[in-house]
Amino acid sequence: MQTWKDYQDQHKDRFLNELLELLRIPSISAKSEHKGDMIRCAEAIQQRLREAGADTVEIYPTEGHPVVFAQKMIDPAKPTILVYGHYDVQPAEPLDLWHHGPFDPTIVDGKIFARGSCDDKGQVYMHVKAFETMVQTGTLTCNVKFCIEGEEEVGSPNLGKFVASHKELLKADCVLISDSAMISLDTPSIDIGVRGLSYIEVEVTGPNRDLHSGVYGGAVANPITMLSKMIASLHDENNHITVPGFYDDVLEATEAERELMAKAPFNAEEYANDLGVKSLWGEKGFSTNERTGIRPTMEVNGIWGGYTGEGAKTVLPSKAFAKISARLVPNQESHKITELLKDHLMNIAPAGVEVKVSFHHGGEPYITPIDSKAYQAAAKAMETTFGKAPIPVRGGGSIPICALFEKELGIKIVFMGFGLDSDNLHSPNEKFDIANYYKGIETIPYFHKYFAEM
Repeated sequence: MQTWKDYQDQHKDRFLNELLELLRIPSISAKSEHKGDMIRCAEAIQQRLREAGADTVEIYPTEGHPVVFAQKMIDPAKPTILVYGHYDVQPAEPLDLWHHGPFDPTIVDGKIFARGSCDDKGQVYMHVKAFETMVQTGTLTCNVKFCIEGEEEVGSPNLGKFVASHKELLKADCVLISDSAMISLDTPSIDIGVRGLSYIEVEVTGPNRDLHSGVYGGAVANPITMLSKMIASLHDENNHITVPGFYDDVLEATEAERELMAKAPFNAEEYANDLGVKSLWGEKGFSTNERTGIRPTMEVNGIWGGYTGEGAKTVLPSKAFAKISARLVPNQESHKITELLKDHLMNIAPAGVEVKVSFHHGGEPYITPIDSKAYQAAAKAMETTFGKAPIPVRGGGSIPICALFEKELGIKIVFMGFGLDSDNLHSPNEKFDIANYYKGIETIPYFHKYFAEM
């Protein structure tokens, strides 16, 4: 609608500056020293939602970081859309790899470089500004609710309790999420699913203290060496995961779905060059897009032990540690996979060391039906603003709350991501194209319009 375009063009500079202000707040949920920043960020979002036209805006405390809830109910007879997102961000380390300060948003070549620019402050804020556009132009067609949490990056440990105890408050006809990516502005796509997650930490202990590696080396099992061997054994020569029972519940993608995924443009050489690697790696028998979407994976996210400071220290360490995550596909259950992985690591522990496995957090995989009204509205909205129908794809990341919302509220989720896989999510120099930001603000009102019509 021309009314939307005119309003957005008139206020585009303000829309951008408000996002930059939000990105300056270091809302890192994983670090206790940022608790005050988390509250400050929640209050900033509360203020912006109120200014955008929400009738009710409240901050709900949890045992961790607070949830921001807002709503505007124009007519109980009209459909209600629940917008979910998160205002917390990943830690910024390693800081020396950032070209600019992670919380000093910098625009270079039309891209906003800052932690949270894409994941998920930038994408959440698209919805706030799209909502403002509809309210201020008198064109809101649905009731709208917002549930914006502050713990997604640490596994949403308290959101389940909040949702379970506020079902009536959150009652809606669908959940709309922009915490995902699309292929490009030239090739729009919609995630029809996200993978689940099992995240553990492994501690391997050998001698009761650090030892002189010359005096004791060769006589005592080195925890780092033993842990490295255990990790290396988790994949076979075909890069297939070796944990017994790991694949038992995997719902295999159909040939039709694989053919549909293959329509997405992909250049392996460009992909590798962008990542700075000479070749790609993964499970034999599957394409790169399939490996990152329809197949489960297991990765080491961190490993440490012994002396890692400046210079040399010839030490045989007492302990070694690793953080390991498994991404899961439909029918796999996070707690079951966690137990399988834990049991396997205990069973393969070499003599001379003790192994302890701790669970961090997890989440279930989720699939969106493409015949749902929400998906059809999203696809039509994107086709309206992009000029071409979006390709349905599977997302490789995890959004732990998806299965939770469906279980507690009995409603389906639809994804409308406007970020890119190359936006360095969770990495140094995270970015979000300003063009994508504005495209999201332009497209989201059409989703509301088409969903109301359906």
